[in-house]
This record gives sequence, C-alpha cells and structure tokens, in this order.
Amino acid sequence: MSLKEALLIALSAVRAHWLRSMLTMLGLIIGVSAVILLSACGQGVKNSVDARIETISNNITIVPKTADVPGAPAAQPLTEEDAGALLGAPDIATVTPAVSGSTGSTTVQSNTAQFLSGNIIGTTEDWITTTNRNLTAGTFFNQAQANSAAKVVVLGPTVARTLFGSDTPTALDQTVQINHVPFRVIGVMASYGQQSDNTVVMPLDTDRRYLIGHGIGSTGDNLNQITVQAPQQADVPAAMAEINHVLDARHHITDPRMRDFQIQSLGSRLQSFNQIVSLLVLFTPAVAGLSLVVGGIGILNIMLVSVTERTREIGIRKAIGATSSAILEQFLLESTVLAGFGGLIGVGAGIGLSLLVQRIAPAIDPASGALAGFSPVVSAMPIVVAFTISLAIGLIAGGYPAYRAARLRPIQALRYQ
Repeated sequence: MSLKEALLIALSAVRAHWLRSMLTMLGLIIGVSAVILLSACGQGVKNSVDARIETISNNITIVPKTADVPGAPAAQPLTEEDAGALLGAPDIATVTPAVSGSTGSTTVQSNTAQFLSGNIIGTTEDWITTTNRNLTAGTFFNQAQANSAAKVVVLGPTVARTLFGSDTPTALDQTVQINHVPFRVIGVMASYGQQSDNTVVMPLDTDRRYLIGHGIGSTGDNLNQITVQAPQQADVPAAMAEINHVLDARHHITDPRMRDFQIQSLGSRLQSFNQIVSLLVLFTPAVAGLSLVVGGIGILNIMLVSVTERTREIGIRKAIGATSSAILEQFLLESTVLAGFGGLIGVGAGIGLSLLVQRIAPAIDPASGALAGFSPVVSAMPIVVAFTISLAIGLIAGGYPAYRAARLRPIQALRYQ
C-alpha cells in the first residue's frame, strides 16, 4: 500500500469519527496555542520594559549611605558642591541633583480634594529629560523658573486624578497646597509606574525655600540624590569609576568600605531584569507545554480504542496479504494526522489570541497607559517547536497502539466479536 493510500485511509478514519477526533485533538490545540501565546506575551513584556528603561540605561544614581565598617566616622551628606564637582569628569554628560521626601505627613490638596503621602521632588529643569518622563498636559518648569524659585509644580498622574478628576488637563493653572503652602500647577506627567505616579516635582530652590524645614526634604544644600548621565551606555563603567574617584577625594575616603555614598547603574539593573525575563520566557511556555502531554494521552487512548474497534478489519487486511509493517504504518499515520491537525489548529489559535491581546491590551487600563507599549511578539521559533513537539507526541502516543495492531494474528482478529 502506497503512502498516499495510507494517508487517505487515515483521513477517512478521522472524518468518520470527527467529533471524537476533535475532542482528542483538544489537548494538543490548547497546548500549542498556550505555548505560542505565552511566548509572545513574555517577549512582548521584555521588549516593553527594555524600551522604557533602555533610554535611561546610561543613568547612574548616587544616594547617601552609612559606611560598611562598624564605628566608622559620621557619613557626610551629598551636596550641590559634590554635584558641581562631578560635571568636570570626561565621561559624565549631565548631573541632576534632587531633594525628595515621601513621608506620611506630606499632604497635597486642592479646593475639593486632597492626596496623602505624595513624594515631593525638588530638582532642576533637566530632570524631565534625565528621567525620560513625558507630559500629558502643560509644560515642565524652565531654567528661569528654577533660578527664581517660582512656586510652580508638575503633578504625577495619580495625584492629578485624585485632586482634579480623570480630565487631568483641567489641573493646569490650578492652585494646590502642599503642607498649606500654595503652588501653581503647570504640567501633568504621563504614567511611569505606581510609585512614580505619586510624585510632585518642583524647582530645587522652591523646595528649599518653602518646604524644607516644614517636614519635607533635607537641610542646607544637602541632596537626597544625584543622577549622573553618561554619554552612552558603554561609558557607564568609566563614569562610575570617575564618580568614585571624585567623591572619594571630596569626602576624604581612602577605604572603599568607608564610603558614605552608593552608586547604582540602571543599565546593570536592566541586564538583571532581562536575565530574569528570559528565564520566564522559557519556563512559562514549558509549563504550558504540559498540556501537550495531556493531548498525547488523549491520542494514546483514542488509538487504543480504534485498534479494538477495527480488530476484524485488521484481520481481513492481514488475511488478504497486508504485512505487519503496513498495519504499523497505517496506525502511526493516523495518530500523526490527528496530532498534525491539532498542532495546526493550535498554531492558528495561538497567533489569533496573540493578535487579540495586542489589540485589547491598551484598552485594559487606558487611564494610566501602563499597557500602551505592550505588544505580544509572535516569532517563528515557538511555532516550529510547538508544532514539532505536537507531531512527535502523535508518533509516540500512536506507537504502542500501532504495535498492538501489527502483532494481531489474522485468525484471532477474524474471530474477534
């Protein structure tokens, strides 16, 4: 019997019991589509986070800390003089100082509502660029407003919605009070994560003049944070070495364990995150692939039933000259056809679900836009791997029933009732 004839017989067998065949293929359909969907979503999450963080991957954050040696001298604070000294380093492009406070006593309020526990940041006009933040309404404060300590603020989206409702542009030119000090709203920032969305940003000297000493911020010209930007990500290691050299000299530090500051690179965090996400991208579809095993068990079960139902047919075919290898080939081909159809339908379902998620994801949380940049990425490798595993499962699951069918003796098969 030719391969074409065997394939036609296999298709006839599937068509004759189409409902049973569909139920048998269901496990494979779910498994293949789940592998493709989860792989696409995992890669989409990775790309989305990379796109957000990569633009600031050359940022280096400096914060005060205590020395790692017990009994060390009192730590010196970071100051504006420290920030100014860093500007002369060759591998440092920009330096953005900031003071901040996020205590429970911080209250931001309008005439009709109030927001508790807002994080107040006093910084320079470069902060919006350095941190890669965007505005949905208004403008950020400029150098003239920063130099004159203008009483202006830019609100995070959560603060703006709480005080002025979902129509955040209505917040512009409104007055808010921060610990009973009035400020004019000149801008509203786009969403950047829950913690960042609770912020209120103002000029550094404004923070110092009106809020420092009133429960927010630090004292004098001390800073809570300095953000240093290297020209590009490749320059980050050199910039970090220059930061250590400059601040060690200014703070009279000879032992690295005695440092009263800590530097952190967002680029290294991005690499760590990518390693974690890469593991998840591999592990999650593998878990979903367990349903492929369930599908294989279904094929094994239905092929055993098929062998039992067609015992007399097997006996007749052997009596008229069919060889054991031909019977083996026939049943293996039938199980492979079942697995192949299940795999193809699963591929179509997986791609379709990925496109559906891509379309509806931005509409899930339109207010914050947290999923606006998320888009599942369908690639060829998961499709090929899932479909190949589906075919392999069909062959393996059909192997034992096909072997049983091939071993049947014609006389016993013909006598079977």
